[in-house]
Amino acid sequence: MSRLTWPADLGPVICVVGARPNFMKMAPILRAFAANTPAIPTLLVHTGQHYDKDMNDKLFEDLRLPRPDINLEVGSGSHAVQTAEVMRRFEPVIDLHQPSCVLVVGDVNSTLACTLVGVKKGVPVVHVEAGLRSYDRKMPEEINRVLTDQVADLLYTTERSAEANLVREGVDAERVRFVGNVMIDSLLHNREFARPPARAIAAAGFDPAVIASAAGYGVVTLHRPSNVDHRHTLAPLLEVLSEIARQLPLVFAMHPRTRTNIERFGLQGLLDDSRLILLPPQGHLEMLGLMAGARIVLTDSGGLQEETTALGVPCLTLRENTERPITVEQGTNTMVGRDIEAIRREAAGILAGRGKQGRVPELWDGHAAERIASDLARWLLEQHQARAAA
Repeated sequence: MSRLTWPADLGPVICVVGARPNFMKMAPILRAFAANTPAIPTLLVHTGQHYDKDMNDKLFEDLRLPRPDINLEVGSGSHAVQTAEVMRRFEPVIDLHQPSCVLVVGDVNSTLACTLVGVKKGVPVVHVEAGLRSYDRKMPEEINRVLTDQVADLLYTTERSAEANLVREGVDAERVRFVGNVMIDSLLHNREFARPPARAIAAAGFDPAVIASAAGYGVVTLHRPSNVDHRHTLAPLLEVLSEIARQLPLVFAMHPRTRTNIERFGLQGLLDDSRLILLPPQGHLEMLGLMAGARIVLTDSGGLQEETTALGVPCLTLRENTERPITVEQGTNTMVGRDIEAIRREAAGILAGRGKQGRVPELWDGHAAERIASDLARWLLEQHQARAAA
């Protein structure tokens, strides 16, 4: 459908962000919407689900994201309280702005909350990164993913197995579009701006020479409650990380939750090794620089499993399951769970040069957001034309 301007009576796409990973996914989408013909008008809504002013400002600067048009300032709370509060504050936004659709990304509480409001108000909902499944219903994110996908109107997927997951759950395949991975769009777009690892090390007061040897360094992140909320789980993980650090310096970008629990459980002594470099939470460009230069990444993050696959860096995932199986089947990711012997064995293999090489999955090419923009504009304009003709 050829049209150079957006119809005046067709509202904007409300784009919802709530937590840090959402920003990385939304940045390329907003660029693609602005560059599309016709340009797709947007309204950027930050729910405030996760909000730290300094980190928030830095993230928007690093990603060159426009400032949110609206901040709901929800803040933290239990899953029920947070979801309910997002719904309560988001409904008036829909009433006021009459959007053409609501676009949500990922699997945080804001994703589900804004989806429910949109559906109940009769506004089409679009879910980017649909169909990912860990099949672990103990994970709040899994509940958010499943419920969002059941009621959303358009489902954009990152890998082909996601469509099979959705169809298995009774979702009409007509609602599903395989477009690739917007997180990789963001990574490829920002790679040239990545900050040198030595700069992040020095900024935290450490000597960059620690990671400058020919042996290189590794990167660690840990934040999931199943790994860090119980002493009997966290202590063995810290012990094996300290053991690996004696063979290869490890840069540990420490989540506030993890740091708090280490102090609460009195485990600081397990981190005394000078080759275990403890950093505060890092900005997007700092983290990208650290990962790109690493020999190994040990993490329980979902996004880092994808980013290490795109970068070709061997990754050990300290979780029992993953909603991103393509990173294991085709990429550089190996699942080791909390099995200390498996962590030790797989890390030794990587340090001996036997890490997975992997390959970049289909359509992880930096153009997923452009495919979303083209398809969504066509769909919205066709819907609008059909209503006008009725």
